[in-house]
Amino acid sequence: MTIRAMTLEDLRTVLGWAEEEGWNPGLDDAEAMLAADPQGFLIKVVDGEPVAAISVVNHDPGFAFLGLYLCKPQFRGQGHGLDVWRAGIAHAGTRTIGLDGVPEQQENYAQSGFVKHGSTIRYEGRINATLDSRVRRASVEEIETLIVRDAKSCGMDRAAFLAAWLAPSPNRQTMVSMDGTTITGYATFRLCVLGTKIGPLYATSQADAQILLASNPFGRRDEPVYVDVQDQSPPLCKLLQERGFEAVFETARMFNGVPPDARPTLFHAIATMELG
Repeated sequence: MTIRAMTLEDLRTVLGWAEEEGWNPGLDDAEAMLAADPQGFLIKVVDGEPVAAISVVNHDPGFAFLGLYLCKPQFRGQGHGLDVWRAGIAHAGTRTIGLDGVPEQQENYAQSGFVKHGSTIRYEGRINATLDSRVRRASVEEIETLIVRDAKSCGMDRAAFLAAWLAPSPNRQTMVSMDGTTITGYATFRLCVLGTKIGPLYATSQADAQILLASNPFGRRDEPVYVDVQDQSPPLCKLLQERGFEAVFETARMFNGVPPDARPTLFHAIATMELG
């Protein structure tokens, strides 16, 4: 019996557990997630079989984010989840830890010192993909600019994660909206087991938000699109509702210490409920 850092193959296995739980992970999530903090993805193995997992990704010296807290159904109620929980919390050290807590776990998180600081709402809908002339794919050279903007918006420096997450892959692309030579917003699209998820999304105006939402490079009319929006971005919630999106899932954004000094743009969607 051991708890250790996940290999890439381990993480793919755990994302398979997440798929079985209906979490609908992205097709290329494993590589980009692991790049964020290779020692922050922990798995417990009993008699050679993986049984429980957690990720506590140390984004910067002040903040970590917890996710992928999973235990295989046949091993639940045996203390395996608590073991990986303790190991994950220890990995964060003195950092404040954030998480998006599902309703059935929020009381348990509160007992561990986590306090609710808002909600994250998943919206589902459909958008006809249309590439506006002001939108194009982000270049590799522009990723550093987007990382700097993200740090101001979310209040933590997620450079390692975003360097991988924003980089193009066969199933994940980042689009930027432009005003001349100035980047006015951006959105990352990733193909998932079902449909496409958009996140992060940052825009300062409704016009930019609209053209970014419609710029899905993987857009298929018959497949759903998902956007995870914090309740501190009511303009984006309203825009999605006006376009026929429906709220299908909600979590509590919780922290076990002082929350980050987040200064999000007017239209803002998170990257992922697993890494913030």
